[in-house]
Amino acid sequence: MSLHMNPSASGKEMTAPLIDCDVAIVGAGSAGLPAYREILKAGLKPLLIEGGPHGTMCARVGCMPSKLLIAAAQSVADMRHADGFGIRLAGPPRVDGAAVMERVRRERDRFVGFVLDDVQAMPLEHRLDAPVEFLRDGVLRAADGREVHARRVILATGTRPNVPDLYRPLGALAIVNDDVFDWHDLPRSVLVVGSGVIGVELGLALARLGVRVRVLNRSDSFAHLADPQVRAAAVDLLAPELSLVRRAQVETVRREGDQAVVGWSVDGGPVTVERFDRVLLTAGRSPALESLRLERTTMPLDERGRPRFDPATLQVQGQPVFLAGDVTGRHAIQHEASDDGRLAGRNAAAWPDVRALPRRAPMAVVFSDPQIMQVGGGYAALDGLDEIAVGEVDWTRQGRSRVMQRNQGLLHVYMRKSDRRFLGAEMVGPDAEHVAHLLAWALQMEMTVPDMLALPFYHPTIEEGIRTALRDAARQAAG
Repeated sequence: MSLHMNPSASGKEMTAPLIDCDVAIVGAGSAGLPAYREILKAGLKPLLIEGGPHGTMCARVGCMPSKLLIAAAQSVADMRHADGFGIRLAGPPRVDGAAVMERVRRERDRFVGFVLDDVQAMPLEHRLDAPVEFLRDGVLRAADGREVHARRVILATGTRPNVPDLYRPLGALAIVNDDVFDWHDLPRSVLVVGSGVIGVELGLALARLGVRVRVLNRSDSFAHLADPQVRAAAVDLLAPELSLVRRAQVETVRREGDQAVVGWSVDGGPVTVERFDRVLLTAGRSPALESLRLERTTMPLDERGRPRFDPATLQVQGQPVFLAGDVTGRHAIQHEASDDGRLAGRNAAAWPDVRALPRRAPMAVVFSDPQIMQVGGGYAALDGLDEIAVGEVDWTRQGRSRVMQRNQGLLHVYMRKSDRRFLGAEMVGPDAEHVAHLLAWALQMEMTVPDMLALPFYHPTIEEGIRTALRDAARQAAG
């Protein structure tokens, strides 16, 4: 890395120093950090640019703090279900909201601290802690006036939550999931707008911690499940605790003192009005690109102002620029972002010799209770395919699940009849996070259902339910 002082036009004054590097990585999150390591590995000069706080979205406001809140809620649920085992508690569990949130913040900060330690260990000449914007191709300007000249660029800026204009009159009462983990106590009531992954996870956790929760969704979707039977099972199991209202159209939003007053209708019916302490907006996230001034470059942009890129190589069309992580708009999942970072780093280092590298089998998990999962794109990935067998297990009749009083839900596995190839799965039920891993491994190894049935299944385990579903699919093909 080298710094150059530029003389001004008069030749008497000096401008801010130039920073020269082989690869500028904009964003030091779950994609940017692996990209940085790949550039170092290739022996090139990196510059890791971060305009906000270090620590990654996953550690600060995503995966880890949400699981801390969910774990607290699960402990309450377990105590409430103890009576079914003959365990008598003195009374209902009492939730200390301040203590719950103190642990969430403390442990969140611990996870963030691990990332900060890694960043602090980097050579200072590899870091630029300032917002930047493009001046032209390969040239970025930092907020302090310094210019970065980079032969290649990786954009790993992540996303920011969408806040619909309808809710702006609520001011600070309208929040996004980023805000939840800085709470010092639990509110009395929360309206959750949206029943995607964030809405279901946080809505259920808050409800089990004693917060009055209402979840509104504009459609019949739920946690991104595409299989209609699995989705129906998930709604039946989770909707009561979420007080879920589907096909809700928000009609009125106003603030009265320290409360939000929201009115909605369903299918054009009468308007229901309720009051809440907070409104949690989970209306998706958008790539954080606006501040980069991409229009100053020759990058080809789509109608939304986002770079056109090849999903296989992550390269922006015809440019030594690469996208990585959530900013691609494809999968907001930590391990996918890390894989993107490594791929973008390798291709940026090797440019112009860019290559499409093998990707892992897709899987997604919702940490509700019961949990939800998809493998291989789930039911939606079957569109256009012929002769599909759908194997099923109803968890209400599964032995180990019943032993643990967790016998609820449904698993569907998908098999192509012509060659018995396993294609994916969707599930709501016990230990879905572990079932997802096993099935994703089988999918990535391109296994057939007979191959999978030849593997060992211990008795009595949840995994025996997988075997039941696979056998069901195999019977259909045999018939």
